[in-house]
Amino acid sequence: QVQLRESGGGSVQAGGSLRLSCTLSKATIGIPATEYSMGWFRQPPGKEREGVAAISSSGSTSYADSAKGRFTISKDNAKNTLYLQMNNLQPEDTAMYYCAADVVVLVDAPTYGYQGWGQGTQVTVSS
Repeated sequence: QVQLRESGGGSVQAGGSLRLSCTLSKATIGIPATEYSMGWFRQPPGKEREGVAAISSSGSTSYADSAKGRFTISKDNAKNTLYLQMNNLQPEDTAMYYCAADVVVLVDAPTYGYQGWGQGTQVTVSS
């Protein structure tokens, strides 16, 4: 069982920035934390969960079209922490943001049963 905890959500005005963090506190026995791929997903109010960005254990990144050019995903292996730097936030970015971890995490698979999901952190962007 992988345990994850997000932080860094909040309320900002359009054009503002936030940085989300997700710490992996417990990994599946036999799998080093550095071997996990991780990703960010979000669920806007009344909508289905969607992918935002993902990063593989080797550092390869992928983004949803909505995130390209504005969001940056990164990982600090020494701290077992995943980040999402979000710039130029817009009201349509308002959502509950979740991180996930598994051997493979795909930004195009937001509802897959990954080994670990965080509890979510709320991001609200006002116009």
